[in-house]
Amino acid sequence: MTSHDTLGVAVIGTGRMGADHVRRINEVISGARVAAVVDIDAARVKHLADGIEGCTAYTDPAAAMDDTGVDAVLIASPGPAHEAALLDAFARDLPVLCEKPLTPDAASALRVLEAEQALGHRRVQVGFMRRYDADYRTLKSLLNQGTYGRPLMLHNKHRNPNSPPGFTNAMMVNDSLVHEIDVTRWLLEEEITAVRVLRPAPTGNAPEGLSDPQLVLFETAGGQVVDTELFVNCGFGYQVSCEAVCEGGTARIGDDHGVFSNTAGHWGGAITPGFVERFEEAYDRQVQRWVNATRRGEVEGPSCWDGYAAAAVCEAGVRAQTTGERVTVELVERPALYR
Repeated sequence: MTSHDTLGVAVIGTGRMGADHVRRINEVISGARVAAVVDIDAARVKHLADGIEGCTAYTDPAAAMDDTGVDAVLIASPGPAHEAALLDAFARDLPVLCEKPLTPDAASALRVLEAEQALGHRRVQVGFMRRYDADYRTLKSLLNQGTYGRPLMLHNKHRNPNSPPGFTNAMMVNDSLVHEIDVTRWLLEEEITAVRVLRPAPTGNAPEGLSDPQLVLFETAGGQVVDTELFVNCGFGYQVSCEAVCEGGTARIGDDHGVFSNTAGHWGGAITPGFVERFEEAYDRQVQRWVNATRRGEVEGPSCWDGYAAAAVCEAGVRAQTTGERVTVELVERPALYR
């Protein structure tokens, strides 16, 4: 493919995130089109494809990848289905944007990592979209420039208005905390080496059995300490913030929620209702950057190593959550392909 060609994308999984990516490719970004959509729900995927010119519906990911109009794959199916789809893509040497998680556990993520290494080149960008958020990118730039000196600590907040039905304590780590895991590794350029989870008295708004809020502590290879407040039933909106505490100053993102007003005995502003609204531009930028890089024949962004490391930290986090103990993170040696 040359950089002038339109990238034909197969979107695998057409639930909430997959359908949003179909809309994004069709209506928002440039240089790509939806060539195929894949879902186990044949009626849903046929309805979706019927509304897109030149798009074919499939129920089998491998069949979609064999479509001559498909140049690249966007995986937005449930996490347990990712490994098989990734290996199918590797067998055809297709570039992939894979929504997080890379896979749901470290062992399967390591298998994917080893399969990509066997190709001899990167094919996967993992969908850690916060790396494409304007505020996080500004904070990363400040840390890279050493504006405030060496970073010593990060303070994170991750609040959701409410948790979806069936949300579990493990999902607080695997679905929510995973984002702080990735931004910690990215901002500090250090691996997370140990995890602790503290569980305060739960809010009365949490469903039975869910320990909410939780306070998570990371230790890094470079000696930094990171804390994250997880509160997935705060009741009032979606809030994500990060403060870097450095030797010569601090920098915080996530407090600006648009217009701040003063009126008739009230002051304040709006709070974002959910993650899609808060990170919509980040999702747009992430997919556009993936398309641009793919059309150039390049792979950038979060790698299979980042997906594997996040899975390993998540596993340590769930153990720390259940035992109340400090749990060390076990990682294989980082392969040369990802250095």
